[in-house]
Amino acid sequence: MQSKVSKVEKPVLPMFKKFEWRNYIVYFAFIGVLIYFSINLYDEGFLSSSNLLNIVRQTATISLMALAMTFVISTGEIDLSVGSIAALSSLVGALALQAGYGIIGGLIGGVGTGIVVGLINGLLVTKVAIPSFLVTLGTMGAIKGLAMWVTDTAPVPIVNSNFNFIFGSGDIGPIPVLLLWTVVFTIIAHVLLRKTSFGRQVLATGGNESAARFSGVKTMKIKLLVFLGTGAMAGLAGLLYAGRMNAGRFSFGEGDELSVIAAVILGGTSLFGGVGTIIGTLVGSLMIGTINNGLIIMGLDVSQQMIIKGIIIILAVAFGKKAIKR
Repeated sequence: MQSKVSKVEKPVLPMFKKFEWRNYIVYFAFIGVLIYFSINLYDEGFLSSSNLLNIVRQTATISLMALAMTFVISTGEIDLSVGSIAALSSLVGALALQAGYGIIGGLIGGVGTGIVVGLINGLLVTKVAIPSFLVTLGTMGAIKGLAMWVTDTAPVPIVNSNFNFIFGSGDIGPIPVLLLWTVVFTIIAHVLLRKTSFGRQVLATGGNESAARFSGVKTMKIKLLVFLGTGAMAGLAGLLYAGRMNAGRFSFGEGDELSVIAAVILGGTSLFGGVGTIIGTLVGSLMIGTINNGLIIMGLDVSQQMIIKGIIIILAVAFGKKAIKR
């Protein structure tokens, strides 16, 4: 009688695992966008170094806010107030400079404004238990109105050349200062999310808040901290707006919340929390900036740009529903 020998399945080596193309869709899309505009706008100077550096300058503020937003969305929350915070922070920073408090005073005023608003958002979400969508929708309108009221919608010029150089218009050799800001904070955010216990707790909070809480994670504290982070980064983004435009304006950051959220979701962060990627967020931001730049060069008006941006956001949310392998 022959004994049956059961088949033993060989373990699949990591290099031979099924390739999950959905996890890399933002990279493929970014390459496709670059190829499309490079071919169609070659004669318009799309690939010129000056235009490519201009894309970097234009997307720096979105990138910084998106890096912080990655942490918020990874916890399963959302922050719609970042654009309004950037506007108010640019004005507060500009007023501090105008009052003679110098660069440090402008920095403290701008970033401090963002931190205060982030604290308010965080406390309302964690202590009063109001959904973050509603909280930040309300503060978005309130902060926007405050920014308009502070200077009666008038811009506040910044004549401090050192501030303008450091926070926006400067170049170190061929490298824009705004690129350096983006690179530095991308590295910090990536390390924070992937290499620290704080990052693991952020992802655990968004993945399963109840389980995270029973495991000892102070989920309310984590949520408060990520809202403080988005407030601070939105405040810094407002200063970068002010430095690049040499003035603080209430209109800065208008509509940025949509671009920021789209960049995060396109980059691979789950809209429902638990999964986040900093590098993907940066690529998503650069892709949106590239699309905006290409559409402007093509001569599309604002209404057409808004239609295309809306489609991108819908696609971002659709891909945000995919199951991303952790």
